[in-house]
Amino acid sequence: MGLKSMKWALLAGTVLAAPAHAQEITYWMWDGNQAPVYQQCADAFTAQNPDITVKITQDGWDNYWTTLTTGFVSGTAPDVFVNHVSRYPEFLANGVMEDLTDRIAADGYDMSGFLPGLAQTWNKDEKQWGIPKDWDTVAIVYNAEKLAEAGLTAADLENLTWNPQDGGTWEQTIAKLTVDKAGKRGNEEGFDKANVASFGYVSSPLSAFGQTEWSYLAVANGFKYIDQAWGSTYFIDDPKLAEAINWLQDLSLDKGLMPTQEMAGKLGASALFTSGQGAMATDGSWMIGSYLDNSKFKIGFAPLPAGPEGRKSMFNGLADSIWAGSPNKDAAWQWVKFLGSSECQSIVGTAGVVFPARPEAVELAIAAYAERGVDVSAFTKLAVAESTFSFPMTERGNEVDSILKTALDKVMLGQGEASEILPAANEEINALFQ
Repeated sequence: MGLKSMKWALLAGTVLAAPAHAQEITYWMWDGNQAPVYQQCADAFTAQNPDITVKITQDGWDNYWTTLTTGFVSGTAPDVFVNHVSRYPEFLANGVMEDLTDRIAADGYDMSGFLPGLAQTWNKDEKQWGIPKDWDTVAIVYNAEKLAEAGLTAADLENLTWNPQDGGTWEQTIAKLTVDKAGKRGNEEGFDKANVASFGYVSSPLSAFGQTEWSYLAVANGFKYIDQAWGSTYFIDDPKLAEAINWLQDLSLDKGLMPTQEMAGKLGASALFTSGQGAMATDGSWMIGSYLDNSKFKIGFAPLPAGPEGRKSMFNGLADSIWAGSPNKDAAWQWVKFLGSSECQSIVGTAGVVFPARPEAVELAIAAYAERGVDVSAFTKLAVAESTFSFPMTERGNEVDSILKTALDKVMLGQGEASEILPAANEEINALFQ
């Protein structure tokens, strides 16, 4: 055990010795759109358990993980926290999550009622480290008004194709939806790529694992992140990945059909889209409500383009976990059980903010969106095994993230070709596991 891991374990053990007497339990999450809905769950929970109250704290994504990690070390972490697969291996290695296996068995808690695969994601070495919360896939979000101005309809986006050579009908559509300041479109003679008024496609700066920005292209091109779940061999040097990233580089730097890395870094894809500077984006289902609430124009959702290997979306499932150092583990477990119950999941589904982990609650979410006139089938139809792939789970995820993000930044800033930069990054990543 490393010095850092020993420190975490010792601190957790110190807190573990504290008596479980507090009536208030703390619950941390990062999504502001979900916080009010989960307060409804907390109110319902306290009505059934009057001796326990839940204090919900929401923070932004980046600060959330910084504060949570600091809390593990200092002994100030929340009793229950929303967990993500990108952090899960690190937390497991450092012993900061409570094993829920015995509690599940003792209470006869039924783990079979969640969507297939969600509970299994949070099971390692026959121990359960979290209770499924929700799931997500990726789809195209589009500005219906810009579509109409280009002479396109929603039906034109239903069967888009992509390949790394010429971009397929996906690139053709992006070009048609890109307009320069003189009114010329990206597929027209005289288009000025240096003076674009509205891009056909907007993307945030490429993240390390590319959940919404590039994974759908690379995996549909035949790319595989890692040898296996919890494996130690990455395939970042795969030419199939380089082809996908180079295509995005060309789309941005050479063709002017997508914002540059610098421009995207200032606002991000969702802000560029909602401000009217983009006609399409690819984003996760957790952002549906945000697009609906912040767009001043009619929007819609369409399936991802199909690549050489078909249509592919990353499938991610969040979970609620208990801090190993919590002084309120019994009460925390009661809250986690309730979070995963049909009652709470149905509250969340009815609110239409995310797709909950239980099928019956998913149907409520679909109905809630339909009441707003929104078809979310582009997300839900993709949630099948043949069309999805998992977020790569591996130890040393933060280090992998940093190395890969640096490499992708270099490519998108025009500092080299992906075929040259990514193999070097892969060598550095795999050296972490030697």
